[in-house]
Amino acid sequence: MENLLHIAYDAEDFRSRAHQLVDQLADYISECRDGKPMPVLPPAEPEELYSHWLQDFNHEGFDFQQFCQTIINQSIHIHHPRYVGHQVAPPAPMAALTELMSALLNNGMAIYEMGPAATAIERVVVEWLAKHVGLGDRSGGVLTSGGSAGNLTGLLAARQTICSHNVWDEGALEGQQLAVMVSEEAHYSVARAARIMGWGAKGVIKIPVNQELQADDDQLENCLAEARAQGLQVIAIVGNACSTSTGSYDDLHSMSEFARKHNIWFHVDGAHGGAAVFSGKYQHLVKGMELADSVVIDFHKMMLTPALTTAVLFKDVAHSFETFAQKAEYLLSNGTQKPWFDGAARTLECTKKMMSIKIYALIKQYGKELFSEFVTQLYDLGQAFADMIRNEPGFELAIEPQSNIVCFRYWPNTLNMPINYFTAQIRSQLLRDERFYVVQTYVRGDTYLRTTLMNPFTSTNDLSELLHLIKQIADEIIADK
Repeated sequence: MENLLHIAYDAEDFRSRAHQLVDQLADYISECRDGKPMPVLPPAEPEELYSHWLQDFNHEGFDFQQFCQTIINQSIHIHHPRYVGHQVAPPAPMAALTELMSALLNNGMAIYEMGPAATAIERVVVEWLAKHVGLGDRSGGVLTSGGSAGNLTGLLAARQTICSHNVWDEGALEGQQLAVMVSEEAHYSVARAARIMGWGAKGVIKIPVNQELQADDDQLENCLAEARAQGLQVIAIVGNACSTSTGSYDDLHSMSEFARKHNIWFHVDGAHGGAAVFSGKYQHLVKGMELADSVVIDFHKMMLTPALTTAVLFKDVAHSFETFAQKAEYLLSNGTQKPWFDGAARTLECTKKMMSIKIYALIKQYGKELFSEFVTQLYDLGQAFADMIRNEPGFELAIEPQSNIVCFRYWPNTLNMPINYFTAQIRSQLLRDERFYVVQTYVRGDTYLRTTLMNPFTSTNDLSELLHLIKQIADEIIADK
């Protein structure tokens, strides 16, 4: 019998399978771009899919091509223009190809010698992004696995920098209670980061929002004063660029002035909307982001790369070395000043993927104009969809959208049931219909449909059909009641 290891690493077998897979994926991209009718979210209950794969796993034999096709068929179709659900980019094919190379080379990047090319490229890419954000000559940062990890990294740096002692080594002082100020509409990862750092629920000071669901600037001083009266030491304020639920941008410039006045850290969660900096038309939304001490931007949201790839940028790159100031002699260099090229000293991950190469490839091939076109086109589409909603009787917006996130609901005059129940029923029926994928959210305690327009090939015709389908479903729900 031939050695299985020789078979598993056979180059020609890999070549053949890879060609088959690329052909399958290329056909899939073509079908999606053309808007071929398909269940955008294939219907299947968790137990049903579990039973399918358990049976397949216990069945003799394996057809790799069929396996790949089944995975494609059973997956949510991010590349389809009628996917208007969560904030997940349809990755550019070139970026996906670099993922294949990264997976095969498997350079872990904990230390330079474990990922030399990707480590050097990461610095180039991060400095490129920091320059476009406008953070200045001393800026820099790291790539990490997602916005949650990015926000935690930024707030860890804030804790180490703003506190009067070395919290990492010495822990919190007796009676010391640290806190962060953040909008009521902030992503849950900020509150989670505070809890991970041991601050508890009281360590998250919620800033009330205005009618547009932006942090209310007039409430900043009151929030800080109340926090201090409770014995809390506020070390940071976080601005949304933009909020996950509704796409609202906080006034980052105002927040930066507040932070500077009170000598606290200013962190911007730009995981979704920070990429607006590349759009000449929409970059005004992130005015003030360049004044932040730290910024998070996800490449896998509005910059066309596969998940997870997040930049954590610092106005002063030295702060990135203080975030995880610990010794691990078997892994990191000696001395207090860690070298820039040993990534495990600066990120949550020890081993991490070669994240930088997919970004580098897109920049070199298409330039920053690719991101500018992507952001501008989708934000424009958000405005166009809002206009359509305003002009359709019975439809209403939750707020005026600032980005490609649009929240709305249908409230006909003939409605004979609670609006929140009605909206949830519409969403459930949309899932059963399968032609669109739409999610729901809560705005001021009420239920709304939420679309995030992530696909550059989504058209106003698609969105018109969505509104028509919603009315049709609504009529059926009302008739059945």
